[in-house]
Amino acid sequence: MVGAGILILPHAMSQLGWGPGVGVLVMSWIITLYTLWQMVEMHEMVPGKRFDRYHELGQHAFGEKLGLYIVIPLQLIVEVGVGIVYMVTGGSSLQRFHQLVCEHCKEIKLTYFIMIFASVQFVLSHLPNFDSISGVSLAAAVMSLSYSTIAWGASLKRGVKSDVQYGYKSKTTAGTVFNFFNSLGSIAFAYAGHNVVLEIQATMPSTPKKPSKGPMWKGVIAAYVAVAICYFPVALIGYWIFGNEVDENIFKSLEKPVWLIAMANLSVVVHLIGSYQIYTMPVFDMIEYLLVKILKFKPSWMLRSVSRNIYVAFTMFIGITLPFFGGLLGFFGGFAFASTTYFLPCIIWLAIYKPRKFSLSWFTNWVSAKSSIIIFLSFCFENKKPY
Repeated sequence: MVGAGILILPHAMSQLGWGPGVGVLVMSWIITLYTLWQMVEMHEMVPGKRFDRYHELGQHAFGEKLGLYIVIPLQLIVEVGVGIVYMVTGGSSLQRFHQLVCEHCKEIKLTYFIMIFASVQFVLSHLPNFDSISGVSLAAAVMSLSYSTIAWGASLKRGVKSDVQYGYKSKTTAGTVFNFFNSLGSIAFAYAGHNVVLEIQATMPSTPKKPSKGPMWKGVIAAYVAVAICYFPVALIGYWIFGNEVDENIFKSLEKPVWLIAMANLSVVVHLIGSYQIYTMPVFDMIEYLLVKILKFKPSWMLRSVSRNIYVAFTMFIGITLPFFGGLLGFFGGFAFASTTYFLPCIIWLAIYKPRKFSLSWFTNWVSAKSSIIIFLSFCFENKKPY
């Protein structure tokens, strides 16, 4: 649940300001926890059937064809977008690590560090399923707690400088508005677990007496406690210490102690190695389904190897071509993450359960759904910046 989006939260706060920033952070945490609960509950809403993929849930709510047309494009944008952003962030963190530990070495282009990060993914992508990457996922989880703690701890160690400013950095009203909406997309990017939660729940055993939603919900609660522990201190302390001068990646604003910041960047790399695999596994599943079931290729080790390597190479190439970390976060966060995280679970819930009009369930779902429309607008504004 704790993703690379945490690195940009202080910068997002600087574009929102104290009041709106804290409000958006808290409301996002509450709304996404609620929609995640909905997805866990809907996983086995039909006796004897499990909706193990996001699009299967969409098909049950909207129909066989319409469900596919609504869910698959959005989910692919999210999962491929995460892969691209994680390629860029992993390479950037490796580059920063190299700069810190080898200050007098010749500077190496970001392109080569992205390729180094991708080389690990070429190997790990041959692991067959979620269960096989549990060790990698555990390492990623530990690293996320580590680097987030270092981020706010090192910021506190630095302290607040006398010239820090908390006002909006843009000098024009239009620029301030555009930055505001872009930051909403960045925060939406930070809450991305909904796009793979059904696939993860599908790996858990389930019986009529002991359905998987019980232990799954306990896991969600634990994950969201970790999200709160990581996200809020980094966002609030990072903004408090650096003000509106904080970098898009908070570790670029931190310089001392050098060894600690270097270790934090290395922790980010390890975390992203595991996170990339989590969001890539469903894409591999879709690719292999298309090749075997639709295009009638014979399933084999060679087919899996070639298709997965091509996909990793694709995300690497796009990451090298478009290494704009903050811009990518705003784009994917505003366009797709808001829909699959805030909007779709509520609409699916309304379509299936049909709660009574103006009841608590009806009201809660419509408020959450409409809030995602506002975040979706951040995508539109992000792509019309006047500078």
